[in-house]
Amino acid sequence: MSAPTVDDLTHEWQEWRRGREASLSDPHGFLAVTSLNWLTEEPQRFPDAPGEWSTGPEGPTVVLGPDEKIQVDGVTRIGRHAFGVIPERDGIDVVWGEAVIEVARRGGFDIVRPRHPDSARLQAYTSTPAYEPQPRWVLEARYRPFDQPRPVRVDAAVEGLEHIYQAPGELSFEIDGQPLTLTAFEGRTPGSLLVLFTDATSGVTTYAANRSLPVPVPDEDGHVVIDFNRAANLPCAYTPLATCPLPPPENRLPVAVEAGEKTPHQNNEI
Repeated sequence: MSAPTVDDLTHEWQEWRRGREASLSDPHGFLAVTSLNWLTEEPQRFPDAPGEWSTGPEGPTVVLGPDEKIQVDGVTRIGRHAFGVIPERDGIDVVWGEAVIEVARRGGFDIVRPRHPDSARLQAYTSTPAYEPQPRWVLEARYRPFDQPRPVRVDAAVEGLEHIYQAPGELSFEIDGQPLTLTAFEGRTPGSLLVLFTDATSGVTTYAANRSLPVPVPDEDGHVVIDFNRAANLPCAYTPLATCPLPPPENRLPVAVEAGEKTPHQNNEI
């Protein structure tokens, strides 16, 4: 692998940063979340969402009042609407005026999470500090697939909640000559990987609970490049209304990864 030039690395990293900041500033992104509500069989009304919400065998259901309406997949709905059973880590966005109501399933529970563009957390957000990119954090790694993907149970940012992720294999690499290994989860696109980790900077300059790192598809021999300059915060670094997974114990690196995003300025203060 030829090492990236500083100019190329900086340019690509700046493009990545612009995309990250645009996502964080999105009017319906995680900073716009105003509440996290856990559905039960008993109908509940929430101050920042329309209707009465409940869940059961047919999944989440909302019963709207006479003057209330929502849009689901571009279709206006009134009265009662059943969303059907929602798969784990999936969700449906419901439009209500300027707001989006996220109806989702997390850790085996159905939730309603309204997102309002005028939320105090979003209005107060400025930017996320980060380490300047350095070529030393672009590393060659070797991916070793397991015989079968392993279900890995991890804790969540919400106390008492657990997530189960499929781990197809592990990544081995070195930092300053020290051999290290990370358990990898399935990524967003087929064949890609996702790593959740902490390191010696966690709770010092970076967010204490976790950071995430996307990893591209390894080649046929398992070679892949991992770029810690793109280590990113999960939503729980910005809001207590997130259900983010925590890294498995083996992904707590004993070295200081001085790369990627640092602890946000506001860090859950609102």
